[in-house]
Amino acid sequence: MKTKFLLLILILCGFLTLSGISTLFNTPASAAPALQLTDFPTPTAGPDGRIIYIVQAGDTLWRISAISGVSLDELRILNNLSADDVIGEGQQILLGFGNRTEPTQDPNAAPTAIPAGFTPTPTAGPSSGTVCVLLFEDVNGDAIREETEFGILNGAINLASQVGGFTQTGESTDATEVDEFGDIVPVRTCFLDIPAGKYTISVAAPDGYNPTTFLNYDFELQGGDESFLDFGAQISTAELEANPPPEEGGRSPTMGIVGGLFILSGVGLAVYVFLFSGRQRVVRADE
Repeated sequence: MKTKFLLLILILCGFLTLSGISTLFNTPASAAPALQLTDFPTPTAGPDGRIIYIVQAGDTLWRISAISGVSLDELRILNNLSADDVIGEGQQILLGFGNRTEPTQDPNAAPTAIPAGFTPTPTAGPSSGTVCVLLFEDVNGDAIREETEFGILNGAINLASQVGGFTQTGESTDATEVDEFGDIVPVRTCFLDIPAGKYTISVAAPDGYNPTTFLNYDFELQGGDESFLDFGAQISTAELEANPPPEEGGRSPTMGIVGGLFILSGVGLAVYVFLFSGRQRVVRADE
C-alpha cells in the first residue's frame, strides 16, 4: 500500500515538472522595448541669420551632428566646445548661419497717418564746394610745378559762374607754409562755400611775367568738392635784364667787392704788424 502511494506521488510530481517545463519553453519571450528618440525639429535661421537648435532630452552632440549634417568638429568650433564638454537639455546649439530674415509688412496694417500740412524735408548732400588756385613761378618753363617752384605775388584771380550771377575775385600770394609731412609748400588762394555749378577761372600774371600755361579754365564744381587749380608764369627777359638774380650761391657783385675790401684790409693789417714788430727788434738791438 505504501509503495503504491509513493509511486502515485512520484508520477504526480513528474507530471507537474513536465508541465512546468513545457510552459517555460512555450511562453514567447517579451521583446526589449525599442529605443525611443526625441523628434528633431528642423531649425530655421533667426532674424540675425543664426541657425539655433535647442537640445532635447536624450540628445548628444553626435546625434545632432548626424541628423543636422554638421560635423562634430564644426559644431565644437561654432559653440566653443571641447571634446570633454557635455551638452544638456535646453542648451542652444549653433548649427551655422543662413540668410538674414527681413520683417514682413502686414498687408492689413493701416498706414501711418501724416498730419495735414506736413511736408517731409529731404536729406540733401553738400550744396557747395571749395576752389583753391595757385599761380606759381615756372622757373624752367615746362608748365609743370616742381617742388621748388612757389607762388607769385599779386596775380589777379577771377572766379565766375558760366550762367552768370556769381563772381569772386582774389590775388595770388608768394607765401609758404609747412604741411603735415614737414614740407614747405606754397599757400593757395582759396574761395570757400562756392555753390555747385559750372565755372570759369581766369588768372592774370603780374607785370614782368609771361604765362607758361593757359590762364583760363572751365570746370564743374560738385557739392562737397575741393578743386585745386595750378597756373604757371615765368619771369620775362626784360625783367631779368632789369633785375638780374643773384649769382649762384646767393652772392651779388657788390657783396664780392665788399668781401675783397675786407681781405685787402686784413692783408694790410698783417703787413703793418709784421713791419712794426721788426722795427722794435731793430731798436732793441741798437740799444
